Amino acid sequence: MPKFSIFILALIFFISFFGSYFYTTDAYTLNSSAILLAPSLEYPLGTDRLGRDILARLLEGGKISLIIGVGSAFIASMIGLVYGSMAGYFRGVFDKSFIIVVDLFLTFPTFFLLLALVSYVNASALVLILIISITGWMTTARLIRSESFSITSKPYIKILNIAKVSKTKILFKYYAPILAPIYFVSFTFGVGGAILAESGLSFLGLGIVAPQMSWGTILSGGKDVVEIAWWVSFFPGLMIFLVTFSLINISNYLQQLTNKKQLQV
Repeated sequence: MPKFSIFILALIFFISFFGSYFYTTDAYTLNSSAILLAPSLEYPLGTDRLGRDILARLLEGGKISLIIGVGSAFIASMIGLVYGSMAGYFRGVFDKSFIIVVDLFLTFPTFFLLLALVSYVNASALVLILIISITGWMTTARLIRSESFSITSKPYIKILNIAKVSKTKILFKYYAPILAPIYFVSFTFGVGGAILAESGLSFLGLGIVAPQMSWGTILSGGKDVVEIAWWVSFFPGLMIFLVTFSLINISNYLQQLTNKKQLQV
């Protein structure tokens, strides 16, 4: 079990949402006498080019980044779970429409589709959650559909259909427990992907708009001074790396458990 990754992830979530109660420095306060100061006792992670405390900004920005990551992954995974399982169970016209829709979305590179959608709306946390969800459900849906096809071919499912058992009952009682591990694996991967997507958009100036902040916007703010103030970009980049790396480790562990369970069956 990836205990270290779980601990790191839990710690980052805790300090992002509750750290401001312990470290009370304002993330928005400008200080002309503390511009680009290196990490010190007064400023543990240094300051940016407007004299703002980097640690306070990381705590504040972490809330937005994690909310976008978790929210986007949850919605995208749910869309993939519902649409994929229904396509695998009902088949026929429903499955054909599923293939057309998924292929249509996969025709465009995901990040460029994100850029196209964001360029037409004013970005906010809610907007980014919806846009990243819309562009990130296809992989989960294809995995769920493939597994649903396998479940549908099982003899007991055919017997239940002949007995005219409620389709809703079949989906929730017999499909959901088998599809749950795939959903959780896709969800953990989706959180890391959504955080990276938001960071990339914010780095390009198309993500979160000031005065709101995220790890991506903080990282973007340090790109022009990286040669003289490495800490401005390093620490938000480190947070993004730690969250993504921890989620990948947890996803790999969940995938291994799923594979072992399938082999036992």
